[in-house]
Amino acid sequence: MSDTAKINLLDLNFEQLKAFFSDRGEKAFRATQVTKWIHHRCVDDFDEMTDLSKSLREMLKRDAEVRAPEVVLEQKSADGTRKWVLDLDNQATASRTTPAIGNKVEMVFIPEDGRGTLCVSSQVGCSLDCSFCSTARQGFSRNLSVAEIIGQVWQAKRTLLELGEDERLTNVVMMGMGEPLMNYRPVIQAVNTMMDDMGYGLSKRKVTISTSGMVPAMERMIEDTQCALAVSLHAPNDSLRDELVPINKKHPLNELMGVCDRWVEAGPKRNVTYEYVMLEGVNDNREQAHELGKLLKAREAKVNLIPFNPFPNSGYKRSSEARIKEFKRILNSYGVFTFPRKTRGDDIDAACGQLVGKVQDRSRRHLKFAQPRFGERNSK
Repeated sequence: MSDTAKINLLDLNFEQLKAFFSDRGEKAFRATQVTKWIHHRCVDDFDEMTDLSKSLREMLKRDAEVRAPEVVLEQKSADGTRKWVLDLDNQATASRTTPAIGNKVEMVFIPEDGRGTLCVSSQVGCSLDCSFCSTARQGFSRNLSVAEIIGQVWQAKRTLLELGEDERLTNVVMMGMGEPLMNYRPVIQAVNTMMDDMGYGLSKRKVTISTSGMVPAMERMIEDTQCALAVSLHAPNDSLRDELVPINKKHPLNELMGVCDRWVEAGPKRNVTYEYVMLEGVNDNREQAHELGKLLKAREAKVNLIPFNPFPNSGYKRSSEARIKEFKRILNSYGVFTFPRKTRGDDIDAACGQLVGKVQDRSRRHLKFAQPRFGERNSK
C-alpha cells in the first residue's frame, strides 16, 4: 500500500477505528488502545505505542498514519494567547495543487483563570461575505477534512502536554476561519470526537459551533450533535443584517430565530449564545439595543458583545467602551444575560476577526462596505 493510500487515523471516529481493526482481523479492544495513544497522549509514531505487538505496529505503519496539519509558525502574545499557523499541504495530495493562500489556516488558544479556549478553523477562507470579517476578504479556497479539524486540537494538546499544561484545554470553539456548517459532515464528526471520552472528553457545553445562520444545517444539528450553539447575529433586524451578514437574505431572522427556538426545545440545558460585533455608528445605538432586547427577552439567550477588531480597509470602527456598556445595560433591562468579550492577542493578529492577519483583499469587497453611509447612521 503506497503512502498516498494510507488511512489517516485522525479521520476516523472511535466506531470507525474499531471497524478499521475488525477489517484486518484484529480485536475491537485494539481501537481503545490506539485511540488513547492518539487523542489522550498525542502520539503519532506507532513504534512508541508500546502496548501493541510488533506485528500490529508493523501493520499500522504499512496501512495507516497519524498526520495532523503541520505547525509552521507559533506566536505567543503578551497576554498569554498563542497562535499557530498550520500548513495543510501534508494532509492530501489534492491540496498540493491549491494556491499558496489555500494551504494554511490558523488556530488560537486563549488561556484564562481556570479554563483555556481553543479557536479552530473549518475552512480555508470563507464564501460568505460578512462585511466586517477579515477572513471573508480572501474568498474561499476549500473545506477542511476531519483530520485537518481534529488535528488542530491534537496539535494544540500536544504543545500543551509538552508544557505540562494540557489540563488548561477545557473549551473548543468552531469560530476560526470559515463557516462551520458549510462543511457539515467533517465538522460534526470532529466536534463529536472532541466530546467523546475516547477522544478529548470535553464537556458538551464547552464545545461550540458558531454559525452565521445556515438554517437547514442548524435543523440537522438538532439530531446530530449535543455541542453548544452560537449564532453570529450582529443586527436586530433584517434590513441591517442583510448588509452585515448577507446569508440573512436567504434565511431571514424569522427563520433563524425559529430554528434557534427548536434547538433550545430539543433538550435540557440547551441555550443559544448570540454573537454581536460592536460597530461604531452601525449597529450600536440605543434604539438597536432596545430592538435586540425585545427580540431576545423571551428566549433562552445569552449575548456576547464583541469589540470590533480593525483590519486594513474594513470600513468600520470599534464602538467605544461607553457605548458597549450602555448597550449591555439596555439588554440587561430586558432580562437578557449579556457579557462583553475581552479582546485578546491583538499584538499577534489573533483576536476575533483577525485570523488572516494582514489581509489580501482579493475580492475588493471593502469597496462595497467602506461607504460613508455607515458612518452617518444615527448613533443616538
